[in-house]
Amino acid sequence: MEELPLTAFSPVDPVALTADLVRCPSVTPAEGGALQLLERLLSGAGFDCTRVDRGGIANLYARWGRRGANRSFGFNGHTDVVPAGNAAAWTRDPFGGEIVDGWLWGRGATDMKSGVAAFAAAAVDFVRNTPPDGAVILAITGDEEAEAKHGTLALLDWMAQAGEAMSVCLVGEPTCPDRLGDAMKIGRRGSMTAHILAQGVQGHSAYPQRAKNPVTALVRLLDRLASRELDRGTAHFDASTLAITTIDTGNPATNVIPAQSRGTVNIRFNDAHSGASLGDWLRAEAAAVEAETGVRFSLALSVSGESFLTPPGPLSDLVARAVQAETGIVPALSTSGGTSDARFVKDHCPVVEFGLVGKTMHQVDERVEVAQIVALKAIYSRILRDYFA
Repeated sequence: MEELPLTAFSPVDPVALTADLVRCPSVTPAEGGALQLLERLLSGAGFDCTRVDRGGIANLYARWGRRGANRSFGFNGHTDVVPAGNAAAWTRDPFGGEIVDGWLWGRGATDMKSGVAAFAAAAVDFVRNTPPDGAVILAITGDEEAEAKHGTLALLDWMAQAGEAMSVCLVGEPTCPDRLGDAMKIGRRGSMTAHILAQGVQGHSAYPQRAKNPVTALVRLLDRLASRELDRGTAHFDASTLAITTIDTGNPATNVIPAQSRGTVNIRFNDAHSGASLGDWLRAEAAAVEAETGVRFSLALSVSGESFLTPPGPLSDLVARAVQAETGIVPALSTSGGTSDARFVKDHCPVVEFGLVGKTMHQVDERVEVAQIVALKAIYSRILRDYFA
């Protein structure tokens, strides 16, 4: 048998790594051993690893190459997962990482321990076998599925203080609706939640003229909001949407007009709007109904992320070429779906997202095809080779 050269390394198996990560019970905010596992792998391959823990959340920053390199390719992802729910409802142990009939089962198998395993395996193999002229960076958080205040934001804050930087970044979230390769994300819609309190005057339902009914006023306001066409979409985004998510009064009496009622709406908005402009619109609508009814409104607004777009160009072209080369599919450039940590990375460097088919994420019996994990590593490996070529 021909001996391998001393410089050759055995490739990292992304499937085994995914299974090991799934076995780590890293339900937000628990680290569960996932980042420790990755740190051992990356440190052994020559990455400088730093734990960037904040607010009870564990995060990991790993860089191969010198700080301040002329170019650096970054990967971003998360190892925290949503709760499994009723474990008895699962076909397999949600933290077992079992592989059966070509599928790997468990919480996080799709979202997104497989993505993290694929880019970690690709990065380790790449720097070992073809050390690049530049830096390869992995920014991995344990706080994406919850409030995301101490995850990727903590990593970016630390990077700014430490003089660390990514030239470009790929977030490994699931992006494909049906087949691996059919979509990548070049932006995301913004998300705003408005909690609305209507304050009226309590009274007897037989004498409504003596009361100010907050339920009637709230329903009128919510109807005005839901009936408004926010826009018809923009060049890269579908139309913005507003959904009424709850109306709560808590009034057990049928003959009493209550003093208060509450409602909540969620807006997913494109780049025709900002959180500030939508806040102004909501307050103006509330003021109009207040003037009509005499019921006072208080609004508590929260924006979990503004809409953003990385215009089609060198980064999206790089990823699309690699996806097509490995899958034969040209990925559509998408901005659909909810929020991701790309909303934070976009303030640091150009960012796109590409990952697996996401059909089972957050579901009972979350699982991923083993072949997809292998193919995803191949795509990420090609991206690294092409970027540093």
